[in-house]
Formats: sequence, structure tokens, C-alpha cells
Amino acid sequence: MLKQRFFTAVVMAAVFLGLLFGLSATGFSLVILLLVMVAGWEWAGLANIKSKAGKAAYLGLLLATLATYGYFTGLGSAYDAEIGVQLSFSAIGLWAVIFLWIQGYPSSAIFWSPKPMLALLGLILLAMTWIAVVTILHAEFGRWLLLLAIVIVVLADIGGYIAGKLFGKHKLAPIVSPGKTWEGFAGGMLLQLVLISGLFWLLPDVGIRDLAVLIIPVALYSVMGDLFESMLKRHAGVKDSSNLLPGHGGVLDRIDGIMSAMPLFLVLLSQTRPF
Repeated sequence: MLKQRFFTAVVMAAVFLGLLFGLSATGFSLVILLLVMVAGWEWAGLANIKSKAGKAAYLGLLLATLATYGYFTGLGSAYDAEIGVQLSFSAIGLWAVIFLWIQGYPSSAIFWSPKPMLALLGLILLAMTWIAVVTILHAEFGRWLLLLAIVIVVLADIGGYIAGKLFGKHKLAPIVSPGKTWEGFAGGMLLQLVLISGLFWLLPDVGIRDLAVLIIPVALYSVMGDLFESMLKRHAGVKDSSNLLPGHGGVLDRIDGIMSAMPLFLVLLSQTRPF
């Protein structure tokens, strides 16, 4: 399983980097749109939308939402980033509410588990993820900034996995995700300090405080996305969102931390502009 997980991760990383630096901003945005649509299909399953017709209708709503945003922001021509920033502020607020739901599970399920509510949440969160990614991509040095955002999330995940396996004893959220530990959480944050130090060494003109203000909150928010998807899967009684990615589960299982982290990364970037 570990070898399979590692091999899949290497392939995904290679494909991601090839597309990120090989395509135009618009081209990469459209590729990510397809990925979001796959995640939407998996979300429909978690929302207990079982029929193919129901899932297809759900994807139609998601695609319409994304297409409307792309049209009004001028995707492919003169992109209006301000709309993406404003929408990301709203997404951050929604994730703050989700944090309360995670803390209150299982009692909080009365608020978010009804099928219409869960379906609506998926539309909003998936759309906001795509919007944040597209907006970051259209910024100056957008490809490198997007890569940094992904690296933050990946390091939080890798640090959590390794430290949790080696030292994990104290459960982080036993009801929501029994496998996650405070030791794993600390391991993920430790790797963020390594990242900050490395960037400060590479970019000495960038203040270490600015780097910390950008990176640490995003890493923390990525953990919340991971916990939220774990809560959804636990409530639905499934281990993974799908079996599309060998050793990793589904697309949602790989982008859960990205969903919560990207809007915050965009907002902090718009406020601090450390690069």
C-alpha cells in the first residue's frame, strides 16, 4: 500500500508540474475545472445523491456556476482578480462555521447533513476552490505562488502522516478522524517552519514575518479541510470518496486540504503581497 501510495503521488506531482508550467493560465484553469468536476461527482455520492441522473444534474449546476464566474471575470482575456478575492473572503467565513461543525460533531450533523444542504455546500466549496486557484494563477508569479500554496498543504499532510505514524498517541479529533493525532499535527507544522526557513534563505528580501503570516494560517486551514472531509465520510459510512487514485482514494481525498487552504492563501496574499 505504501509503495502504491508513493508511486501514485509521484505521478500526480509530475503531471501537475507539467501542466502548471506547460499550459497557459487559461488552459491550466480549464484542466483544474475538469478535476473539480470529478470531485463534484464524488461529493454527490457523499451527499447521498445515488442516481446517475441526479449526479449528472448536480454536475450541471456546478459547471454552470463555474462557467458563470469565468464569464463575468473575463477568464481568457482581461481577468478581474478582485471578484475572486472578495468571494474568497466569503469562503473563509464559511470555513469558520465548518470548524464549529467539526467541533460539534455528531450533534452538528443536524445543520449540514440534510441532502439539500450538503449538496449546496459542495457547490459552494468546490466553486470557491476553483475560483481561488484561478485567481492565484493570474497574479504576478502566479504559477510559483500556486505551487507554494500546494506545497504548504502537501507538507502539512506529509508531516502529519509521518509524525503520526512514528509518534502518534494523542488523538486530534477522535470522533471525526480517529487516525489523526496531535503529534501528527505538530509534524505538519514543523515542516512549515522548514519551508519558511528555506524560502527566507532563497528570498532574503522577503521578511520572515511575512512568510510566517502567509504560510502558517494556510497550513492550519488545510488541516480543517482534511477533518471536514473525514467527518463527511464518517457520516456517510465510507472510507474514501472513491477509488480513482490507487493508494489515495478519490480526488476529494487529495484536495480536501486544498479546498480550505486556497481561499485563505489568496486573501492573505492580496493583503500582504510578500513577493
